[in-house]
Amino acid sequence: MPALPSSIIEPIWDQFHSLIPPVVDTHPLGCHRPRVDARIVFDKLIQVLKWGIPYEGIADETCSATTIRRRRDEWIQAGIWLIRIQGVVGV
Repeated sequence: MPALPSSIIEPIWDQFHSLIPPVVDTHPLGCHRPRVDARIVFDKLIQVLKWGIPYEGIADETCSATTIRRRRDEWIQAGIWLIRIQGVVGV
């Protein structure tokens, strides 16, 4: 069950997706598990925010709680979650 209707979440995803930096594979042999799709992690994070369920409660066979936390941290470090509201936060 989606956390939000597609008419709301799709435009947000489109904008969010454009901000995600490209992934650089630095593994010396290039042989590791495939990266979980960003859309899956995004949907999981929306569920966490909407329902207040811990990551372990949202995790399933498509995405682990550790993956959700790591990707959240990557996106925070990349500045994606930085929200600036003109007039409220000194921008």
